Amino acid sequence: QVVVPLPDVRGREQILKVHMRKVPIADDVRPGLIARGTPGFSGADLMNLVNEAALFAARANKRLVTMVEFERAKDKIMMGAERRSMVMSEQERLTTAYHEAGHAIVGMSLPEHDPVYKVTIIPRGRALGVTMFLPEEDRYSYSKRRILGQITSLFGGRVAEELKFGPDAVTTGASNDIERATNLARNMVTKWGLSERLGPLSYMEDEGEVFLGRTVTQHKQVSDVTAHVIDEEIRSVIDTAYGSALKILTDNREKLDVMAAALIKYETIDEGQLKDIMDGRTPRAPSDWDET
Repeated sequence: QVVVPLPDVRGREQILKVHMRKVPIADDVRPGLIARGTPGFSGADLMNLVNEAALFAARANKRLVTMVEFERAKDKIMMGAERRSMVMSEQERLTTAYHEAGHAIVGMSLPEHDPVYKVTIIPRGRALGVTMFLPEEDRYSYSKRRILGQITSLFGGRVAEELKFGPDAVTTGASNDIERATNLARNMVTKWGLSERLGPLSYMEDEGEVFLGRTVTQHKQVSDVTAHVIDEEIRSVIDTAYGSALKILTDNREKLDVMAAALIKYETIDEGQLKDIMDGRTPRAPSDWDET
């Protein structure tokens, strides 16, 4: 077997330079900066990034592809294409704004969490809004604290909705967040040996395809007592993360309101505006914002 790993940051920079030779590039484009902001991208993804940026420039009748087009192309690939034609009610926009602001504030308040790259309430793909976290470097392993931080930030949206609208008005928008958080908690307990109560043992069920000659019935790997303990440990991880998210957003309630209002006004806010809000300042307008 020949395994071709994904390129690291230096590899991504060189791949970008190869594909950039085919399009007219402006002087402000920095391949190294783009490479640092695209962890996990394959060679094909990077080629697609350059092509999408060139398309954005062509649609705007620009002679050169600038950093702005590369940012827009990266947003499209990482978060999905914008669905501006989708009509959302004001209540739904407000709920989405608080949901995404909750994710962002919890993520920025945790010590070992990836920085927030951008927050938007413009529908993209299947999501009504997106909070994009972008790692500062390629990572190959994760600490227990970092994984707990990811689970906590996933519950930020649900907790923000609950704080603003009450427990009876919580929406189904957090369904994917809950699923991802539960999978992370289950892997912590059963796969990665990060549960103090169960210790460094693997309790993962052996998953195999039936059509590969396996029988439909599989041998049970854990006793009923252990299965009950696993459920309790997963529940404990989730409850701890949910409680942490609730405390962070309760302590930062004013910032939550300010960020939600900024999202309603601008629809998309980036690192500079997020930093303004977290520092207690009024968020600046986006560089491409038109008051008219």
